[in-house]
Amino acid sequence: MNRARMFLKRILTPVTILLVPHSRTRSVSIRVPVLAVAASVCLFLIGTAFVVAVSVRTVEYHRMQARLSHVSAQFLEMKGTMLSLKQAEKDFRKLFSLKSKSAVLESVDPGDTGSLDMEVLRKQIEAAMQSVSEIRRYIAEQKDIHLATPVGWPVAGTLSSTYGYRNHPVHEEKKFHTGVDITVPSGSEVKATANGIVSFAGWTENSGIVVVAEHGHGFSTAYAHNRKALVRVGQRIARGEVIAMSGSTGVSTGPHVHYEIWRNGRPTDPVGFLARR
Repeated sequence: MNRARMFLKRILTPVTILLVPHSRTRSVSIRVPVLAVAASVCLFLIGTAFVVAVSVRTVEYHRMQARLSHVSAQFLEMKGTMLSLKQAEKDFRKLFSLKSKSAVLESVDPGDTGSLDMEVLRKQIEAAMQSVSEIRRYIAEQKDIHLATPVGWPVAGTLSSTYGYRNHPVHEEKKFHTGVDITVPSGSEVKATANGIVSFAGWTENSGIVVVAEHGHGFSTAYAHNRKALVRVGQRIARGEVIAMSGSTGVSTGPHVHYEIWRNGRPTDPVGFLARR
């Protein structure tokens, strides 16, 4: 109890603060309790801490705002670039879809000339159209050549006789073999090796039932000794389409397909085309 009284007495004991102004010769003394001094010091420290915290938050806010403005500017720039790219792609697709130079020139708005030199623009468009036409022509030509070139085996079987001179199995004399023989069971599906049109489908004395197809670009193919032809003259055929059933018709020693490839009016070795895909 005495200790509590002593503590209260100490904190309530006034402290004399002496103020000596420069303009006066007489000093001023103020008596303030110790508790009031301590409270004032605490309030000062709390206020200082609050001001510092607010200042730090203000600096961070301005920094984040500057960063946000920078990111927004970058976004707008990227958006503008994307719009420009989309417009360029749209213009190129439009140019590529047009089929003639006149169509391109007619698509140009003569009223929206601005500072453009229309004569220079026309020349640029003509050059672009020429390039587009060349690209189209080249792609179409390459596609046609690919589809017209014999590819793969006409029938799944075993190669029993190759291209070139050989002893004929029936006539027993050396003759030039203008194709290859592929041994297969009778009734196997014979497929076209390239796109084309049937130029012959019928009977021949030596080769039995034969199917001949013209493919363009100098290529033609023949499939001989079939049991049955499944196509007619003038019919369009596609690579992989079944055109006959294999057999052993004509001068033959057993079921097989005699396969020939002609290029520019001359027979060529089919072996080089069998492995292609």
